[in-house]
Amino acid sequence: MNPSPATHAPSLLIGCAAGFSGDRTDAAGPVVDTLITRLAQGPDGQRAFLIFETLAERTLALAQLRRRADPESGYEPLLDAMLRPVLARCLAHRIRIVSNFGAANPRAAARRIAALARELGAPSPRIAVVEGDDLSGPAHRALLREQLGPALDGARVVSANAYIGAEPIAAALDAGADIVVCGRVADPSLAVGPAMSHFGWAADDWTRLGRATMAGHLLECGAQVCGGYFADPGFKEVPGMASIGFPIAEIDADGHCTIGKADATGGCVTEATVKEQLLYEVHDPAAYLTPDVVADITEAEVHGLAADRVALSGVRGHARPAQYKLNICHEGGWLAEGEISYAGPRAESRARLAAEVLRQRLPGLDLRVDLIGALSILADDDGRALAATADTGARDVRLRVAATHDVRDEAERLGREVMALYTCGPAGGGGVRTALTPRLATLSCLLPRDLVPVRFEILEDQP
Repeated sequence: MNPSPATHAPSLLIGCAAGFSGDRTDAAGPVVDTLITRLAQGPDGQRAFLIFETLAERTLALAQLRRRADPESGYEPLLDAMLRPVLARCLAHRIRIVSNFGAANPRAAARRIAALARELGAPSPRIAVVEGDDLSGPAHRALLREQLGPALDGARVVSANAYIGAEPIAAALDAGADIVVCGRVADPSLAVGPAMSHFGWAADDWTRLGRATMAGHLLECGAQVCGGYFADPGFKEVPGMASIGFPIAEIDADGHCTIGKADATGGCVTEATVKEQLLYEVHDPAAYLTPDVVADITEAEVHGLAADRVALSGVRGHARPAQYKLNICHEGGWLAEGEISYAGPRAESRARLAAEVLRQRLPGLDLRVDLIGALSILADDDGRALAATADTGARDVRLRVAATHDVRDEAERLGREVMALYTCGPAGGGGVRTALTPRLATLSCLLPRDLVPVRFEILEDQP
């Protein structure tokens, strides 16, 4: 490891305003208000960033499908709603924005942001686009075949994206970008990039990068760390859930962080909420793998400092993996779903009879049956739990039946048969809903870093 030179740069503020595609669009306002206040009260040279984390594997594949239909689509659908309330204020107060809301089309997202700034009468931002993660095109098919071999046989690829890291984000910020638009970068990298740029950390300063990565990990799911996914009435109380705040991290020059939330918002940041989020999606506490570093939280400590302020320390870092993770989504046939409700005496018995009718009427389809309100949380794809569980006598049951098939016409049979239950019985069924959805399947592999052409470009004078 080559530690970065000692720096006395003021601490860095990073606020998160989205934890997934479809998150609340009013979250950014209170975060930006709080960042502006803290910048005004803080030392000279302090910087603030606003990050939006809006990607998941399926999200990215769906974005690729939208781009196929419209070359100017394929980025986060809620981009306007997220940015319009705060873009002008961020530019006026030098709060820089970093996000992966570029999804399958970062350049189109950059063009839309530039147009939005003009509509708002805001200064024209310098927008950087980070690219190289997208390996979906025909030109990359041989590379995918080399890595996956026969697993790719017959697969109709929708998206193929490498999880790239923070270096191109930091480089874009060093080049003067006000806004950095990414596709598939690792979620914590949205915070690591600003920290690398602000403090001048080297790309192999593993300890500091490990610490910043876990700060990014605390931020990446938005309101989760502020009590959202923590709340459990009567057991884990969280105040003000309807106006829950989103998190803000303060990171120092050594990567240590303090987590808080936007001022005048609901929710809470406590040792317990931070511990839950710290462990979220971490399979090995000694080796949390990211493209920037392998973070190690086996000696991490969490300390409450004040109301809604919690410090994280003791994180270590080790050399980053030699490969990127690559996720490939491909067409996986059709998912058919149907639901119908039964209520009152013998409701569960009628729902079970309806399921049996569907099994007999739909030969060739493997049905997944759930009795919502009685038996629905056991991933009972093969029906063993349903068969082994006696009728509970539930009086309010919603029958859900699902099946997958490669052929659309075959999958559509399920919806028609569920609809027919209205009058073909059993008695008293109602509230039918059916859906037919293209199904996406996933393949994953590792890819040598030198095969992924990571780069950034600042797009001047967007039309």
